[in-house]
Amino acid sequence: MLPMNSNKHERQPVLYIPHGAGPCFFMDWNPADTWLGMGNFFKGIAATLPQQPKAIVLVSAHWLEPQFSVTGHARPELIYDYYGFPPHTYELTYPAPGQSQLAQQLADLLNADELPAQVDAHRGFDHGMFIPLKLMFPGADIPVIQLSLRADFDAQAHLDAGRALAGLRDDNVLIVGSGMSFHNMRAYGDTSFSAISDEFDEWLTAAVESPPPQREQLLSHWEQAPQARQCHPPRAEEHLIPLMVAAGAGYQSEGQKIYSEHIMETTISAFRFG
Repeated sequence: MLPMNSNKHERQPVLYIPHGAGPCFFMDWNPADTWLGMGNFFKGIAATLPQQPKAIVLVSAHWLEPQFSVTGHARPELIYDYYGFPPHTYELTYPAPGQSQLAQQLADLLNADELPAQVDAHRGFDHGMFIPLKLMFPGADIPVIQLSLRADFDAQAHLDAGRALAGLRDDNVLIVGSGMSFHNMRAYGDTSFSAISDEFDEWLTAAVESPPPQREQLLSHWEQAPQARQCHPPRAEEHLIPLMVAAGAGYQSEGQKIYSEHIMETTISAFRFG
């Protein structure tokens, strides 16, 4: 585990994390420890960073737009975009502020790289943001900007978007991709998908841990990986695409797997760049 460091100029890493199933960390589950390991992983992340970030840019699987969009509201409301969970999970809070100046900076950086982007002054924070961050940074005192995915799911465009934002890391901004490395809703709990998820996870880990130029080539054609479409069905790859933004933002940095667990009969992993 990396020590905390007070050097304000030290570069932040980039993370790609799984965000679990809805509000899974804040309710009873059967078996009771299903999400315990992932929750503990989140609780330990802050201690691995060089310092507390001054801001977080989070790319959530749960926000799709025709072009890249960023949250511009000073106090975004929460979007409880999960269904059929206990009533108390719709009362969870995470009052992290937004930051309009940083939002505009993100849009400007993307537009400068010919990746059309806009600031959305009304969009709130979805559960791909507030559920993991409640465990990672429970004080909710770090400004957060959400970045949408582009609804065409173009892998190269999302790698390029991450690269456009990479310089923010040197300004103590933590960039986080929030999704799931395996996300086939019909497969969770199905033992026949255990080996399938393992095979894809092995490929994904090898791709992330490849030298940066090779890594980008592999990830930009991720659908050619073994079992790729069993793990992320066509037009439902939104939980993998945040990894492309993370890899793009970490394009000069070494990639590594930092968490992996067998949950609901499938292998789910997290990665770090830098």
